[in-house]
Amino acid sequence: MTRAPTSKSGNCPGRAGTFRAPRRAAALLLLACLSACAVGPSYHKPAAEIPAGFKEGAEWQRAHANPDGALTSTWWLDYHDDQLSQLIDQALRSNQSIAGAEAAYRLAQATVSASRAALFPTITANAGATRSEGGVASAAATGIPAGVGNVVTADVAVSWEIDLWGRIRRQLESSKAAAQASDAQRAGERLSIAAAVAGDYFALRQADVDIALLGEQQDIDSKLLAMATANYSQGAGSNDDVLVAQDTLEAAIAFLQATLTQREQLEHALAVLVNVPPASFTIKPSPEYAFQSPAVPLSLPSQLLERRYDVVSAERSAASANARIGVAEAAFYPALDLAGEAGYEHNRFAQLFSLPNRFWTLGPSLAETIFDGGARTAAVREARATYDEDVANYRQTVLSAFQSVEDSLSSCNHLRQQAQSFNGIYDRNRRLFENTRTQRQIGAASEASLLTQRLTLLTAEQNLKDTQASLTQAGVSLIKNLGGGWQWDEHRERQATASDAGTH
Repeated sequence: MTRAPTSKSGNCPGRAGTFRAPRRAAALLLLACLSACAVGPSYHKPAAEIPAGFKEGAEWQRAHANPDGALTSTWWLDYHDDQLSQLIDQALRSNQSIAGAEAAYRLAQATVSASRAALFPTITANAGATRSEGGVASAAATGIPAGVGNVVTADVAVSWEIDLWGRIRRQLESSKAAAQASDAQRAGERLSIAAAVAGDYFALRQADVDIALLGEQQDIDSKLLAMATANYSQGAGSNDDVLVAQDTLEAAIAFLQATLTQREQLEHALAVLVNVPPASFTIKPSPEYAFQSPAVPLSLPSQLLERRYDVVSAERSAASANARIGVAEAAFYPALDLAGEAGYEHNRFAQLFSLPNRFWTLGPSLAETIFDGGARTAAVREARATYDEDVANYRQTVLSAFQSVEDSLSSCNHLRQQAQSFNGIYDRNRRLFENTRTQRQIGAASEASLLTQRLTLLTAEQNLKDTQASLTQAGVSLIKNLGGGWQWDEHRERQATASDAGTH
């Protein structure tokens, strides 16, 4: 059975008319695209108060030859510790928080691709065959003879939403900004993990030094307790001296146990950071570890806005929210869809692809919501409130960024002065200990005096080492608060966005 051409192609006067209709539709489509506009507010970076310099950075900047130098992305190499570098490299490769941030960024990129795909038409192809039987009543209604018949079809359909009001473009703009925020968060996660590894590692090395010094203090306190006990038994000392010596020894033991606990837990934390079970992770103690504090280049406050991952992420979130206002406002305007279909239909596959069996349709459709109970108005209010919230979060993040840098600079400044003072105390006590040891050798000083002076020297050394370790850790915090070696290239991102907009 050969099906007669339907009204889909019956109005087509011939081949010339077949081609003129799509051409006219394409011309109308081009005119619509050229006149399209994007509703919603244009984005401008929210204003934030930026100081000319850091309050606590004046002395810092004068102390370095190149304060405007940039941090490197491998800043931990400046500490010249191979084990630290290996731990950070391992963490950057296998840490699960970083893996999660990488996955979140891939998700954001996929969202951008999905938003971009909405700019293009959707093309589908269909092929089918049916076998059916029509009765007498059906034949009378349709004009098709009663009986069993076959229908074979093959067609291609095209559907395209014309972005007259910029809803799709605003959605793409929002997705891109959200992906850039995710990229900054990914960089921030890598910086945070690297800084956490460095901070825990230096704290562990501080515990190594303290454990060795406390162990030596415990040995000396044991000897002093034995001397006090012997003196008391011989009537040359009081029981109070014994009690004081016992308390001093027990305090040294308690401090040593607390430091041992701290070191074990720091080792466990490092194991998790490098994605290794704590039971199979060990770092060999280094009681003679020498702490270093390399110079950290201090950027200007304005540069901090491009170097701090949280500031960039907050700003990009505000940009994404601004674009979503346009998406919400576009819902007030009619949606224009262009649909087309072309194919062949016959009752035999062998004769399907012939000109008499061809059909096609092409036409636009315009849809507008008349009443929605205020849903669109509420959506716009929601989008604007979200933008205002993100702007407030951005400004607060900027303030917090300045605060964290000022705090780190303050810590570094004062710890450096403390280290100098403790270094002077250590040098003087070292000379006093040498003098006491010389007096002991000639019999002018007692063994107890020598041990007591040794305890004083150990305390001075511990104060110096702990301050040096704190200064090193404060330097790591400063590097993290300055954004590490990462920097968002806003100019490059704008060029890429403009190029992409021009393409589409």
